[in-house]
Amino acid sequence: MKKYLFVLDLDGTLLLDWETISQESVDYLRYIQTLGHKVVLATGRPFRSSEEFYDKIGLDTPLINYNGGLVTSKNDSNFKGYSLTVDLDSVLDIFESNKEYIQNAFGEVRDDIYLLRNTEEIQPLLHNFNGARLFVGDFKDILKTPTNGFIIISKKGQGAQIENFVEEHYKDKVLHRNWGNDYEYIIELFTPETSKGNAVEYVSQYLGFERENVVAIGDAHNDIEMLQYAGLGVAMVNAQERLKPFADTVTEFTNKENGAIKFIEKFLNKNAE
Repeated sequence: MKKYLFVLDLDGTLLLDWETISQESVDYLRYIQTLGHKVVLATGRPFRSSEEFYDKIGLDTPLINYNGGLVTSKNDSNFKGYSLTVDLDSVLDIFESNKEYIQNAFGEVRDDIYLLRNTEEIQPLLHNFNGARLFVGDFKDILKTPTNGFIIISKKGQGAQIENFVEEHYKDKVLHRNWGNDYEYIIELFTPETSKGNAVEYVSQYLGFERENVVAIGDAHNDIEMLQYAGLGVAMVNAQERLKPFADTVTEFTNKENGAIKFIEKFLNKNAE
């Protein structure tokens, strides 16, 4: 049987909800690894809130966090990971120049969190557990190093002001991504080199998989590059509509119906030799 590398996003793809992976998914992903296939998680989450799922599935592959901004492997000492960071002076300037449009913001350096205001509303975005250190205050005082990413929560209807500023003053130096849909007020800052596509290419080459044998499954715009890189790019049926034009195919079932696992099972049965 031909061996494949399956690259899976977490939220909206592998997980049933913000914090749950089904036992069916765990069992099946563990099973296909015994057949020689490999599984890699590629997520916008930090390491601290994806390690649990990595361990449950029993992975020994590299883990892609911050949408490709951090790539590590706790189970492979030979793997050379990397950490991409946004220029500190640029982040501080973007923040200070747009303070009037900003409700809250935070930056992350590996698993450390640097937060402007510690409010109840911000908690779901922080994933503040698993040993994370939290620093709260003015960024000029608490943030002393470049960040793997920087999240801005804009005031209602003010996100475009911030995005326009980044375009005008930091084009090709700092990229911005509006989370869209229910989170259109959230703007993420990241480096031009940061993408799941670049990370998947790096990891797949290390693991010895040709591009044609890479299958990537995701649900959002931050998955575009990895679907483009993969030999087979798969969008969840519940995916954002802007992702689907970049996919080679779409799953039959949603994430709440274990759609990613059902797709992989059908794919492997069809391609069994």
